[in-house]
Amino acid sequence: MSTVEGELNRRVVRDGLIFIVGPLALGLSHGRRIGWRVDRTAVRNTVLLALFVLPFYLVGSSLPSIRAYYPMWETTAAPEVFVPHAIKLFVLALAAETYYRGLLCVGVREIGFKSVFISPVLYALHHVHKPSLELALAGPTDVLFGAVDYESNSVLPSVVAHGAGLVLLDWLVLHCNRDGSASETHPPQFWR
Repeated sequence: MSTVEGELNRRVVRDGLIFIVGPLALGLSHGRRIGWRVDRTAVRNTVLLALFVLPFYLVGSSLPSIRAYYPMWETTAAPEVFVPHAIKLFVLALAAETYYRGLLCVGVREIGFKSVFISPVLYALHHVHKPSLELALAGPTDVLFGAVDYESNSVLPSVVAHGAGLVLLDWLVLHCNRDGSASETHPPQFWR
């Protein structure tokens, strides 16, 4: 764990204002949609993207560098603590995806598919402080999430994949011993 819960609360407020309210205001003031929509295509692509990234989160949660970094904010496995923590993680994912995939991809879709290549460098820079494996995957992940959101004309797929992934990663790290072994209080790692 890197930081304390109070910092998560501040981060939720800051990211909400900068990465949700800001892009929504820009979109509204310029008559642009930034991907806040749900339809059959978006739901289908959400399920497919979530299933595609699930193995990466499962394997990642067993890697020492990832386990040393997550959870990023202090939490416990107790439901009364973890559920509010999980909701905050989803708000952070919504904020990031509204900016990176909404404003910088779906919001400029009239330039064509190349819009998915606008944000990868910024997205990778946003992950520079994270474990090296996560940094290496940030660019390709941005392109994948952008392509799916572009085809969906919605940020729903990347919000769910990102948010559920963050929650799952924290949950798996909290529920398994640091050395990867199972104990009476921690369920076994079923993906090994």
